Amino acid sequence: MAATAEQSHTHDAHGHDHGHDHHDHHDPGFLKKYVFSTDHKMIGVQYGVSGLVFLAFGFMLMLVMRWSIAHPGEPLPGGLSWILQLFGDDFVTRWAPDGKVSGSLYNMFGAMHGTIMVFFGVVPLGFAAFVNFVMPLQIGAPDMAFPRLNMWSYWLFFISGVFMTASFLLPTGAAQAGWTNYSPLAAVVQRNTDARFWTGQTQWLFAMVFNISASLLGSVNVLTTVINLRAKGLTWMRLPFFTWAMFVIAFLLLLAFPPLEVAALMQLSDQVFQSSFFLPTGLWTSESGILNVSGGGHPVLFQHLFWFLAHPEVYVLLLPGIAIVAEIIPCNTRKPLWGYKSMVYAVLTLAFLSFIVWAHHMYLTGMGTVVATFFQFTTVMISVPSVILLTCLMISLWGGSIRFPVPMLFATAFLPMFGIGGLTGLPLAFSFIDLYLHDTYYVIAHFHYIVAPGVIFALFAGIYHWYPKVTGRMMGTVLGHLHFWPSLIMMNVLFAPMFIQGMAGFHRRWYDGGKVFEITAHKYFYLNEIISWGAWGLGLAQIPFIVNFFLSIKGG
Repeated sequence: MAATAEQSHTHDAHGHDHGHDHHDHHDPGFLKKYVFSTDHKMIGVQYGVSGLVFLAFGFMLMLVMRWSIAHPGEPLPGGLSWILQLFGDDFVTRWAPDGKVSGSLYNMFGAMHGTIMVFFGVVPLGFAAFVNFVMPLQIGAPDMAFPRLNMWSYWLFFISGVFMTASFLLPTGAAQAGWTNYSPLAAVVQRNTDARFWTGQTQWLFAMVFNISASLLGSVNVLTTVINLRAKGLTWMRLPFFTWAMFVIAFLLLLAFPPLEVAALMQLSDQVFQSSFFLPTGLWTSESGILNVSGGGHPVLFQHLFWFLAHPEVYVLLLPGIAIVAEIIPCNTRKPLWGYKSMVYAVLTLAFLSFIVWAHHMYLTGMGTVVATFFQFTTVMISVPSVILLTCLMISLWGGSIRFPVPMLFATAFLPMFGIGGLTGLPLAFSFIDLYLHDTYYVIAHFHYIVAPGVIFALFAGIYHWYPKVTGRMMGTVLGHLHFWPSLIMMNVLFAPMFIQGMAGFHRRWYDGGKVFEITAHKYFYLNEIISWGAWGLGLAQIPFIVNFFLSIKGG
């Protein structure tokens, strides 16, 4: 019996030692912990940092564009010319002779600015970063449902972003057909080049296919996590509103992205294999005459596939901001969110309606009046759940004991900025108004009021709010105020004059800002300089945030 006890004791000791050896053997190294991590928190941080870097890059492209618009035909000043030097001397020689922004370079920067800001900046930062870091903690899940898939999703996104930005280094330059990449322009803009089968347009499509695949993997992960890994007793109507919003976003991505991925592959076939999914018969260009393609395709088909994704994508951009603000307001008013159930039903309604409004982007394609009437009706209807969400957030402030730390400043600023963006979108719902305002600066102002002073302000609020959870330290209040107030002012200096220019008929794609029409539009041309001052001022206003972000990691 004593021998048995001794053997048992020896076995336990060996088991204990083996446990220590097992733990030491699997202690993650630097690469496993910080680079190829499967931990949802670290992946959230990776998405957040990557999204901020891509946002900064897209913003720099915009600064160069604003100089070209405000000072057409003039060389870039030293403070901006370094941005072009990032791509090398050959790039500058080819696309910016004498330091002046050419029309082709402006088109490149315009296409890449929109693509990078939307698909590689706001969505990864707003959705992927916050959903990975915050949502499992909210629902009591140990991690995301598929940790390895989560890691692969991030790296597929990151590789696609690097692949996209690397297209600037190609002999053809980056894509020049706008962030919408409409056919047939996308198929012919770089057709007569030496690199016929590998152009900036081709690389844009490959990068988008990778990015869409990453988004689909991430969406499946989010849906599975919420459905299967909720804590016991956490019923659907007990879920935090933040989690509800992210759950709906994942559904939007899962249902809306496949049509765009198919469209990208079809357009890739048009460019590389000379098919004609989107190329009509007898297509003529000034450089090539009638193109030698089989024809029979239709450019409007691509627009349908693109906008079927791109309008739900607007709510993929918007809903993370609303979700973050809905977390911050109760924390700083010391009262619960008002109208929780109404907000949940509003988000579900918004998601449904977002799939039946896409053609309001296409009134000018020759749409019949009956079809146009349907899309006008659904577009007006989709404003109702948006108003419900905004109203609930504003009423949540009523009667609260409100504090205004930096996150709350950004969160409350989001409300009127989003309101302006939404209200200015209502006229565009009607085809008879859109005939005039389509593709003008009015549309730019409307969209950017939702995404820039709206969504990005909410994302800044989320960064300031959860920064202590990530790093264990607070961001500085003084630098936070130096970031917020100039940003709020400069955002409005940047975007508000665009409403005036748009109603005056200024087209959104003039690389000289409409200089050729200065004689008839001299009353509005000077606004180009004011808008550009706002852009440069907004860039300077981000310096306190950058300093605060890095200094607070150690000294916060």
